[in-house]
Amino acid sequence: LPMAFRDVNARRHIGLQQLSSLALAGRTLLGPMKSCKFIVDESTNQSTLICSAVRLIESLDLTSAAGQLLNETIQAQNKEFKTGMSTLLFLIGAWSNAVLECLQQNVPVSAIVSVMSEGLNSCCERVQCLQIPIHSINKEICSCSVRPNAVKSITRQIGCDSLLNPQIFLYVQKDISAPGEVIPRNSYSHQEDDSNFNERLLSRLAGFGEIASCVKPAGEKSTPTISGSGVITSSCNKQKLTHSRYFNTLGKSHFSSQQGNFQGYLSGSSADPCEYYGLEHLAMALSHGNQTSVKLLQSIVAYQQEKAECSTSSQFNIAEIVTCCLLGLPESFSCVSPGFVTLVSPEQAAVIKCFEDKLLRVLLVDGDLTEQYRHLGFNRPCNVRTIWEHPSLLEGRAGDLWLSSMLDILRSFEVNLVLVKGNVCENLMERCLANSILVIGSVIRDVLCAFGEVTSAQSVTYLTQLNASCVGSGAQVELWKASDGRAMDLGELVPVSIKVQGIPLLTAVLTTTVASKMQLIEDQFWTSAYRLHHALNDEKVFLGGGAVELLCLSHIQMLTEKPSQPANKNAVKEFHNPWLTASVTEHKSVVLQALASGWKQYLSVVMCNTAKAASELEACTSIDHHLKKAAECGSPSAYILKEFRKGDLLRAGSGPSADRGEDVKVYDNVAAKTEAWRRALDLVLLVLQTDAEIITGPQKNQLLNSHVSSEFMFL
Repeated sequence: LPMAFRDVNARRHIGLQQLSSLALAGRTLLGPMKSCKFIVDESTNQSTLICSAVRLIESLDLTSAAGQLLNETIQAQNKEFKTGMSTLLFLIGAWSNAVLECLQQNVPVSAIVSVMSEGLNSCCERVQCLQIPIHSINKEICSCSVRPNAVKSITRQIGCDSLLNPQIFLYVQKDISAPGEVIPRNSYSHQEDDSNFNERLLSRLAGFGEIASCVKPAGEKSTPTISGSGVITSSCNKQKLTHSRYFNTLGKSHFSSQQGNFQGYLSGSSADPCEYYGLEHLAMALSHGNQTSVKLLQSIVAYQQEKAECSTSSQFNIAEIVTCCLLGLPESFSCVSPGFVTLVSPEQAAVIKCFEDKLLRVLLVDGDLTEQYRHLGFNRPCNVRTIWEHPSLLEGRAGDLWLSSMLDILRSFEVNLVLVKGNVCENLMERCLANSILVIGSVIRDVLCAFGEVTSAQSVTYLTQLNASCVGSGAQVELWKASDGRAMDLGELVPVSIKVQGIPLLTAVLTTTVASKMQLIEDQFWTSAYRLHHALNDEKVFLGGGAVELLCLSHIQMLTEKPSQPANKNAVKEFHNPWLTASVTEHKSVVLQALASGWKQYLSVVMCNTAKAASELEACTSIDHHLKKAAECGSPSAYILKEFRKGDLLRAGSGPSADRGEDVKVYDNVAAKTEAWRRALDLVLLVLQTDAEIITGPQKNQLLNSHVSSEFMFL
């Protein structure tokens, strides 16, 4: 294209500049040690505390087209994965800057698009060797589980650190094994499992033609002797654990049916100990230092594992988890309670006191409980003329008739409890309370389904559809009690617990005394939960702590050193002009380095945010040092694996957990991470190509007089 065209676009890529500016605000949100931000509304001087990319983008005034595209991209990642949004936001900004630098060097847009796309695809294929199957992690963790710190962690969870509600899980605080009783641990030794783990990983590396010479199985045989009442070592190196809820196979602890059907919670005769222990530590490794959330998840995982009648690998059902946010209690009161915990008004709480110790008849409403509500797809009769769309329930007799009719239906079927998915008419709720009928609105669909399964209730859209088979039974309602056994009255709202015998539903009760932190705590919990959920769905995870990004940098370094070839084999066919094909080859090294700069900036910022480097310069120096040693090793992936297992890879595994001396590896989700990369690059390239096709400025006449003016449409 003419030089005028290049000059215009070098200065007029406003969209990329906007993406870079917006993403700059999210630099402190990277890594496990996130820094919160206050978003201030200049018109009202009100502020909001945020600590995630989603809340940041939601709080900003995004009026530009690039801002709207950025918001849609972040929301799409959040809707699908609930994790990876901070990485996505940062890489959008980093790659936008990298593309702008390429444009400053007169690299054609087509070359940037082609080389970056092919480079990312190549990196995604290359890092597959760092994917670890879940069952391998379980065995690896299980083989190392009888370390002193691990034993302390187990016994501590049984005691006061357990976040299972003490009023329901009182048995957890008791010693569940008789003196002298021992349970054998898995029979493979630490040295043997390390060797197998290395062999499995190195076999994956062999497919990439690398020399896996840097990783050697540990050659030392160790027979550790751990003092304490819970661990016994034998000459055959089979440690035995006597005081652990994870390994107890004696089945002597039974739960009464009044405690939410928690029989056998501490016994696991049919389950693989590695599944229990490994899954809970996998949740910790994926939490990236979020201790409160991971303790809640460990309690949930332990219950769901035991609740399953038959042992299934990596049992975790996120659909059976809900949250309830209680403002006004210290964060130490956060716990997991069986059933459905929600907030009601003091008037509703007064009715609930009359329901204690009684079995209630339940009705489920899949919609709004209002007179004007119509289901989705409802078609009004074509021969009916509407005179009054929304009559006042206080002024018209028609409204009173509807209220009386609905109340008569509920009383005729002796309904005590109504769970409504949508909104509830305030006047109807008042009349129901006067007749000792509890109505709770805004109940999510998963909760309705859970109650429907155990109470045999069938959801209805309108109360006029109600019949005897739609009403369930067996529900119990009581005021929710905190860990000290007291019922909580938080003023305007009162927490209550709704349970049914055998219901699998669990509620994570999240508490704090700081109103601005409530949303933050809930977001952190769901992020940790979905990380575990996606890891089990993928059945594999990435090595964390920067291992994947470091391998991408090493791979791109290798690609840039290769003889120049078209990034795309079909480039000659795709490009109409022969010089464009030559441009791809000519600028391949520059574009690949621009792609790599995004990951390098990502690693350096994470290291700075976690105080592992005093400056980005120091962080980049450390990254370059690892890249140099990986290249000298001959097998970058084998070098990264070795450093990861040692805990020396960019100081992986350090952070809040490391401060307590616990050896916890860090892992990342496979699909969420790679999809965040692809979404980030797709957005940058989309804005790049859009900006290139929209030309504005005083150079219009110059372009009109050029020989390529026929290729443009001027608006």
